[in-house]
Amino acid sequence: MAPKITSELFWQLRQAVRNSEYVTEPLQAYIIPSGDAHQSKYIALCDCRRAFVSGFHGSVGTAIITEEHAAMWTDGRYFLQAAKQMDSKWMLMKMGLKNMPAQEDWLVSVLPEGSRVGVDPLFIPTDYWKKMAKVLRSADHHLIPVKENLVDKIWTDRPERPCKPLLTLGLDYTGVSWKEKVADLQLKMSERNVVWFVVTALDDITWLFNLRGSDVEHNPVFFSYAVTGLETIMLFFDGDCIDAPSVKEHLLLDLGLDAEYRIQVVPYKSLLSKLKVLCADLSPREKVWISEKASYAVSKAIPKDHHCCTPHTPICKISDVDKAEEFRKQQADFVDLSFPTTSSTGPNGAIIHYTPVPETNRTLSLDEVYLIDSGAQYKDGTTDVTRIMHFGTPTAYEKECFTYILKGHIAVSAAVFPTGTKGHLLNSFARSALWHSGLDYLHGPGNEIGSFLNVHEGPCGISYKTFSDEPLEAGMVVTDEPGYYEDGAFGIRIENVVLVVPVKTKYNFNNRGSLTFEPLTLVPILTKMIDVDSLTDKECDWLNNYHVTCRDVIQKELQKQGRQEALEWLLREMQPVSRQH
Repeated sequence: MAPKITSELFWQLRQAVRNSEYVTEPLQAYIIPSGDAHQSKYIALCDCRRAFVSGFHGSVGTAIITEEHAAMWTDGRYFLQAAKQMDSKWMLMKMGLKNMPAQEDWLVSVLPEGSRVGVDPLFIPTDYWKKMAKVLRSADHHLIPVKENLVDKIWTDRPERPCKPLLTLGLDYTGVSWKEKVADLQLKMSERNVVWFVVTALDDITWLFNLRGSDVEHNPVFFSYAVTGLETIMLFFDGDCIDAPSVKEHLLLDLGLDAEYRIQVVPYKSLLSKLKVLCADLSPREKVWISEKASYAVSKAIPKDHHCCTPHTPICKISDVDKAEEFRKQQADFVDLSFPTTSSTGPNGAIIHYTPVPETNRTLSLDEVYLIDSGAQYKDGTTDVTRIMHFGTPTAYEKECFTYILKGHIAVSAAVFPTGTKGHLLNSFARSALWHSGLDYLHGPGNEIGSFLNVHEGPCGISYKTFSDEPLEAGMVVTDEPGYYEDGAFGIRIENVVLVVPVKTKYNFNNRGSLTFEPLTLVPILTKMIDVDSLTDKECDWLNNYHVTCRDVIQKELQKQGRQEALEWLLREMQPVSRQH
């Protein structure tokens, strides 16, 4: 696929930053983030502003346009993809590499003194705004909130915001009613003298109200905000599907003003004005609770004296390719994929989140590593699994790299650590074998995963970044997914969904308690790719025990479904491994 030609768009955008209809004074730079007004990782087509301007469709990236430059920041998953999708007018800023400047530092280095840097405040998180504004201010520049989104002014055929029917979830799937969740939230509010709680993340809202939608592809969420008080709940939503009888009954919308729980449905775009009205009636000591990850526009609508601002909301911690899709659809309670399937062979596998398209697809062969990363949304959970296949004879180097990844995967899954440990402390467990041989990869070894919600969510994970994760706690569900990517040759990743569980240890960290991981994903790991003699006896034992669990659990299900061919494959792929002493 040819890169998008962006000359005309650059001209239009540079005209817009000087247009007095949109800005009070001309801007010298304009920032275009990846996310939507809810800081979502996966977004609807109407919010793909950065992709529209640049042609780069990866899920992570920030574009900055100045009078002379166009720069795109993205991480190691998308270096190859971004280079192919953007034209030569773009500078690719490879995050994570040595000496690569942060966005604010780069702006300081290229802008003339006293420059104004604009951004739509709805699309930048509050914590990031504060960080960037501080650096720019120290160099006599100014970060300016631009209420008129300048990309929207030049995107003449921008898709409409979707508003699709809602699905209600009963106790069979949620275990807890939305009324109980709200009551628990209100208790936490009272403890902090909070009278209003603002919910902006789409997965938080869908979880809180036991509702699901389909406004964002592969993510069962719907566009909304919520503001919860001690007596009143406001749901900011557009569209008439909330008037469906099942939804009205679920949300108790017909019970009248004397009901214990009253939900007011108000227009989606009225959040900022409504917050200003609510805050005007607050006493000096009363607070409004909001996440630092909420947009700066929402945060700014609440007077600073009334802020109760935390890195994550308590809601985060209350909640505990065609063929692949065809198979998944055959399972009970299937709703949708949880993300676009990555199906790649040979050099395509080195593009970490490669999406199959006719222009770049390769035919499966006996000589290349095949990687598939797929997952689905079921009413009783969300899945995400990556495995490697090789239909011929892998090279010694491919086996060597795969074995390093397996050792890292086992090191994380078998890790024992004290309660309260943050996920980034496990990062080196996942990378140690690779590092020992001078290899690495440019993505985190794991992220938290929702329950019939977003496949990537907070508040914790296993990352090389140290500034955002919350401590791991029993009951949390994360992924264990180390990888390695050889540019132009292959990609390797082994990914399981794992559950954080308590474990007994000899001394128990002075009664702090001990935790480990229990695999929830039960899929064989390709033994032909393993250099078994490079494993320790303990690593061989872990793999053999894992395969025994896979056999014991999955064999029964395959027999129940009458999938004899799949059962034969399962048993064939799980032969025990042992080192040659």
